[in-house]
Amino acid sequence: MRALAPRPLALHMAAASANGLSALAALPAARAGLMPWAPALAGEGEALAGVLAEAPADALAAAVVRATQDRLARFMAGVAAYHAHPYRRTLAPPAVLWQEGTTRLLDYPPEGPAAGPALLIVPSLINRYYVLDLMAEASLARWLAAAGHRVLIVDWDAPGAAERDFGIDDYVAGRLARLLDAALRHLARPPVLAGYCLGGTLATALACRRGGEISGLALLAAPWDFHAGRAGADTLFTTMAGAVPGLLAAFGELPVDILQALFAALDPDLAGRKFRRFAALDPASPQAQRFVALEDWLNDGVPVAAPAAHACLADWYGANLPAQGAWRVAGTPVDPATLDLPAFVAVPAHDRIVPPTSAAAILPALPRAQVVRPRAGHIGMMVGSRAETELWSPLRAWLEALA
Repeated sequence: MRALAPRPLALHMAAASANGLSALAALPAARAGLMPWAPALAGEGEALAGVLAEAPADALAAAVVRATQDRLARFMAGVAAYHAHPYRRTLAPPAVLWQEGTTRLLDYPPEGPAAGPALLIVPSLINRYYVLDLMAEASLARWLAAAGHRVLIVDWDAPGAAERDFGIDDYVAGRLARLLDAALRHLARPPVLAGYCLGGTLATALACRRGGEISGLALLAAPWDFHAGRAGADTLFTTMAGAVPGLLAAFGELPVDILQALFAALDPDLAGRKFRRFAALDPASPQAQRFVALEDWLNDGVPVAAPAAHACLADWYGANLPAQGAWRVAGTPVDPATLDLPAFVAVPAHDRIVPPTSAAAILPALPRAQVVRPRAGHIGMMVGSRAETELWSPLRAWLEALA
C-alpha cells in the first residue's frame, strides 16, 4: 500500500514540480509589479516587486530553480522515509456484532459499568473505519470504552457484489436501517447515532427515518450545506460531477485514486508540505509514528459504488439538496428540523475538507444541540494531540449527561 502513497503519487510529484515551474513563469510579472495579488497580499507583493526589480534576472531564475529542486528533494526524501518506516498498525481487531455483504458492525464493549447510552458511529463511505481506532494512544473508540461506554462502529469496506449497484437510498434505508435493527437487538436502550464526515450526512438521514429509536444525534465535522465556505471549490465538485458518468462507465465505481485527486485539488501543495515536514522528523519520535499511522489510513481508502458516487457528487456537492431542503431518501424528506432529539455538533475551526460554515449550517434545525469548535482540522480533531481535550472529553460528558 505504501508504495502507492501518497496517493496518487504521480499527481503529487507533478504538483511539487509544477509549484516551482509556475514560480519561474511568474517571475517576470512579479519583477514588473504586474502580479494580480490577492488583496491580503497586495502590500507584500508590492514590496517584493521592488526587491526583485533590483536583482539580476538570471540570478533570480537560478535561485527559483534551486529552491524548486530543494523542495522537490525534501518531498521525495519524506516519501522515501515514509515508505521505509517500520511502524505497522497492530491493534487487536474488535468483535464483529453483525455483517451483511461487506458491511460489518464492530463492537467495542465498555470496561466496567455502562456510563450512558451506546454510541453507534457511521464513518464516511470513502474511508475505512479505523481513524476512530487509529493506534493505542489515538483511539476514540477505545478511550470511550475504557470510560464505560459501548461503542459500535460501521465498517463499510469496499463494495462487493451485493453493494455494486448501491445508491444512497440503499445505504440509508436498507443497509443502515438493518444495521440499526441489529444493534437494537443487542442493546438495553436506544443508542446515540453519530456520524463522522459524510457519515454524519448519512446518519442525519437515518435519524429522520428512525428518530424514535435513537437517544440522540452526534455530528462530527459532517457537511450539510455543501456550497458553504468553499470559495469556488463547489465549481470544482460540480465540474467533477459532470465528468462522473464517463468515469463510472469506465471503472464501474469511483476509484480511490480519483477521489484522492479530487481532494488534493482543494490544496495541491498539502502533500508537499506534509512530507517535507516529515523528512525532518526523527523516525523514532511519536510524531513520526502518528504521521505514518495517519498516512497509512489516508491511503487505505475504498472505492464508492457508482450510483452512490453519482448521488454524492451530483445531488450533494452539485445541487446541494440537503441545504436546499430537497433531499429525500426512499421518499422520506431529510429534514433535521423534525428531530426532537438532543444533539452534539462538532465544527472544527480549521477544517479544509468540511468548512466550518458547512458543518454549522444544520444548527438552526437542531435547537437542542451542544456545539463544540475544536481548534483543529478535519482529521486532527479526531486523532491530533488536542483531540482528547477538544473533542473526546466534551463528547463523553454529553453522553454521560444523557444517562
